[in-house]
Amino acid sequence: MNRIKEILDERGIKQTWLADQLGKSYNMVNAYVQNRQQPRLEVLYEIANILKIDIKRTFKTNEEVNKCK
Repeated sequence: MNRIKEILDERGIKQTWLADQLGKSYNMVNAYVQNRQQPRLEVLYEIANILKIDIKRTFKTNEEVNKCK
């Protein structure tokens, strides 16, 4: 699972903006945000670079994942 939704919410960034920056469709970014689909590692690096964050912030820890179950 990833934390893309949380990071976008924290920064007040819209999914459409991220989709434009990535050159991907809104539907694809929405699938990432909703954890219906996990982005490839290369895409996570690109997202981290665009958002100027450490890639580690895009991952949920095992503890966070277990809380979601």
